[in-house]
Amino acid sequence: MVEKYDVVILGGGVAGGSLAHSLRRQNKSVAVVENNLFGGTCPNRGCDPKKILLAGLEVTQTVADMQGNGISGHVSVNWPDLMRHKRQYTDPISNATQHALVADGVDTFHEQAQFNDAGQLQAGNHVLEADKYVIATGQRPNRLPITGSEYFKTSTDFLNLNDMPKDVTFIGGGYIGFELAGIAHAAGAKVHLIHHNDHPLKQFDPQLVKDVMNHLEDEGVDIQLNTSVTQVAKVGEQYVVSGEDGFKLPTDAVFCTAGRIPNVDTIGLDKVGVEYDRHGVKVNDFLQTTNDKIFAMGDVVSTKRPKLTPVASYEASYLAEYFAGNEAKIAFKSIPTLVFGQPTLAQVGLPASIATNDDHYLLISNDMTGWYSYHRLNEPLAKAKVVVDRENETVVGATVLSNHADYLINIFTLMIDQRMKIDDFNKEILAYPSFASDVTYLV
Repeated sequence: MVEKYDVVILGGGVAGGSLAHSLRRQNKSVAVVENNLFGGTCPNRGCDPKKILLAGLEVTQTVADMQGNGISGHVSVNWPDLMRHKRQYTDPISNATQHALVADGVDTFHEQAQFNDAGQLQAGNHVLEADKYVIATGQRPNRLPITGSEYFKTSTDFLNLNDMPKDVTFIGGGYIGFELAGIAHAAGAKVHLIHHNDHPLKQFDPQLVKDVMNHLEDEGVDIQLNTSVTQVAKVGEQYVVSGEDGFKLPTDAVFCTAGRIPNVDTIGLDKVGVEYDRHGVKVNDFLQTTNDKIFAMGDVVSTKRPKLTPVASYEASYLAEYFAGNEAKIAFKSIPTLVFGQPTLAQVGLPASIATNDDHYLLISNDMTGWYSYHRLNEPLAKAKVVVDRENETVVGATVLSNHADYLINIFTLMIDQRMKIDDFNKEILAYPSFASDVTYLV
C-alpha cells in the first residue's frame, strides 16, 4: 500500500524538523523519515554537545589566566562528570524531537530509506509518495582511505567518550580538529594535531590562524604541519600513526577530523535523476534538484557556503515559504563562521586579504589584548580585523580572535546585513563597559 503526502522529508534533523512543523501550520500532510537520531547532528553529536564540553576549556583557561590577578588555586576537568552533564542534555533529544513532530500531526518513520524506480520513497516496509520530496540527510564524518583506517575514531566518538585517553591524536586541521584538540587538552590529555599541509583552517585569516596555533603550542599542544599520514597500526594497547619521511607517533587514540562528507550514497538518487557530486546534492536558486519534484537543504547541499545549523534553518524557512506560493529565489544573508576555543576565531563577510589588494576597501586592524574588556580577565590574546567599504562607510567584513569573538561577530553580521553606516552605529547608546560597546573603537 502506498502512503501519500503533500511533502515527504528525508532527514529528521534541524532543517527537516523545522520545515515539517512549518508545513503543518499550512495544513499540509507531512512525513519525516530518519534512519538515525531525530534532531540530527547539531543537538545530538555536533555543535551543542561540543559547546557543553567546551565549558571545561573555558573555565580552566579563565582560572589559569587569572592566576595572580585576584584568583588563586587551580581547577581541573572531571571528564566523566562533564560527559554526564553533556548526556543529560543530549540523551532525551531524539525521542523528544520525534514526539514533538508526532504531536504536531507529522508521520514519522525511523527507517533507512531510498528512492525506488517509480520515484517513490521506500522506508523499510513503507512506500511513501508525495507531491514534493525534500532531501535533508546532512553529512557524516569523513574517514581517510589509508591503511588502518578501521582504527580511526570520529568526532561522534569523541563527543561520547566515557574516559579521556592520556594521549590523543587528531588527523585534520579543520575547525573540528582544532576545537576537539582544545577540549582534549583542557581535559588533561597530551594532544597532537596533524595536518597535511601548512594551511590549516584555510578559510580563515592566515595571520590570526597562526596566532591560534602559537597559543595552542604555548599551552602544550603538539601541532605537526606538512605531515601526510599514510598508516595507522595497532601495537599492543596503543596505536602508531605513520607518515611520509619516516614520521611515527605512538598514541592512545586516533581521531580522523579530516572534514565531513554528504549522505548521498545510500538514498537512491540515481534512480530519480538527482545530480550530486562529492560536495552534495546539486540545487538551483530555489533549492530544487535536477528532478523538479525533489528539493534539498542543509549540509547535504553542494555549495561553497559554510554548512552550518543556522544556514540549514534558514533554508527550511525559505522552503516553507516557497511551498506556500512565494516562489522568489533564495537570498542568503551574511554567514558568520567560528572555531570555538580559548580564544575563539570568528569571521564574517569579506576577508581581510581583500582590503590589501583593492583600494575600494579599508582594513582596520586592532590588537585588543590590552583593552579594558580583556585586561579585566587577563586574556592573553585578543585581535580584530575589520574591512570597511570606503565609499559607503559600511562594514563589509570582520575577523575576530578572542575568548568572546562569538559575541562580536554577531554584531558585525548585523551591521553588514543592515548596511549600517559606521557613524550611525557609533551614535547608538550601548551598555558600557561591554564587548558590544568596544565595537565603536574597532571601526
